[in-house]
Amino acid sequence: MTASTSPAGGRNPGAQEAGYEPDPRRWRALWVTLVAGFMSLLDVTIVAVALPTIQRDLHASPAQVQWVVSGYALTFALALVTAGRLGDALDRRRIFLLALSGFVIFSAACGAAPDITLLVVARLAQGLAAGFMAPQNSALIQQLFRGSERGRAFGFFGATVGISSAAGPITGGVILALASGAQGWRWIFYVNVPIGILAVLLGRRLLPRTGRSGRGHVDLPGVLLLGLGVLALMYPLVQADSGGIGRLWWLFLVGAAVLAVFTRWQHRLVARGIQPLLDPRLFSTVRGYAVGAGVGTLYFIGFSGIWLVFALFYQHGLGFSPLRSGLAVTPFAIGSASAAVVSGRLVDRFGRLLTVWGLAGVIVGLAGTALLLRLAPLDIAPWIAAPLLFLGGIGGGFVVSPNITMTLRDVPVRMAGAAGGALQTGQRLGAAVGTAALPGLFYVVLGRSDDYRDALVTALGAALVGMVASLALATSDWRHDRRTRRPHRKCPDEVANTPVHCRQT
Repeated sequence: MTASTSPAGGRNPGAQEAGYEPDPRRWRALWVTLVAGFMSLLDVTIVAVALPTIQRDLHASPAQVQWVVSGYALTFALALVTAGRLGDALDRRRIFLLALSGFVIFSAACGAAPDITLLVVARLAQGLAAGFMAPQNSALIQQLFRGSERGRAFGFFGATVGISSAAGPITGGVILALASGAQGWRWIFYVNVPIGILAVLLGRRLLPRTGRSGRGHVDLPGVLLLGLGVLALMYPLVQADSGGIGRLWWLFLVGAAVLAVFTRWQHRLVARGIQPLLDPRLFSTVRGYAVGAGVGTLYFIGFSGIWLVFALFYQHGLGFSPLRSGLAVTPFAIGSASAAVVSGRLVDRFGRLLTVWGLAGVIVGLAGTALLLRLAPLDIAPWIAAPLLFLGGIGGGFVVSPNITMTLRDVPVRMAGAAGGALQTGQRLGAAVGTAALPGLFYVVLGRSDDYRDALVTALGAALVGMVASLALATSDWRHDRRTRRPHRKCPDEVANTPVHCRQT
């Protein structure tokens, strides 16, 4: 990145790359992107608490109303890598602002939808806009920040990812409590409109123009192959409530085969000197990228599904209102917010060990919560479990933010959008698996035993399996770093074959 791509001004003591001049508006620009990212990720979980109200008001079937959640997740995931590559090749600012404007428009359309069909269509479009917006966030961080500031900026970005997912249930509950009545659920979508408009206006003023990078080629066959592969993997999951996994299991095989063809195609383009959609050298030469993507995917399998499980347990099992249900899991969100802000400053010192500690904290906190909710009297169990949920939240704050930082901070700027899109695609796939499998398992156990406690403990146990797998991968990477005692070396932003040791450990 040269001074010509960013206005000059100010000094950044953390920046050491030759020719880099920090943009004096970089921190204000970051907050614009984080607010927009928070809205798009919050909309993954905020709708969950309103589904019963939406179903009654629009006279929808359970399968139809499930598409309000799963349809958004599907189009979100489908867009990520392609949107990231377009941002790299064209102008991240332009794509971000167009996507954010679309997100605002489709949020208003969701709120105004007169029937379930139009609501689902609007949610599909809203998810697509969110998917085009999300990878520009991490790419703009790569563009605007260097040195220790980049770690801090990624810390805030990771905090946004973690907190938005955990805060969804409580935010939805508060909105439903304030907007009383059968139509109150519409404000879950309308609330995005004024915030989004303000973000668009500030973004136009603060975000830097990147212009064309000179690498404007977009790999259209790769776009098609990746889209088909991700669609084949996710469609059975979003249809899980209507028996999609049992009926459409063969799509998993199709998806794996298509993604294998996609991978070979990307290698072929690299060999021919053509810019691919997703450069495979990200996984083979950027130290920590492949491991970080795996840790994030496995963690989100467990992390994303637990909020639906808790909502089912508290609202249907204990008769809690949406607000009270959200308040019961608020300690996790508070712990996650507190730790995520701090973790951005600690990641340079502790590296992967921070993720190991965080995963251990999440596992202990959720396992203890499950045990208490199983054994303690139901009238006090949710409240005495609060300290353990808080511990789990602190652990979560030390997982998402540091992992995103370590995964993306040494990615060359020219690949930043595609790299961020690929990382988030893995997280969205993990989230799709978790949100499909964990509530499904909850209902299976409930149908057999008619015991909400058994259903909760079984589902949380399954979530912990994904987190333990993530812990094993993170621990292996940390131990590998300790054995090699690899010194830190600066990694240039525009080197195609980044050395394998380009990560501070």
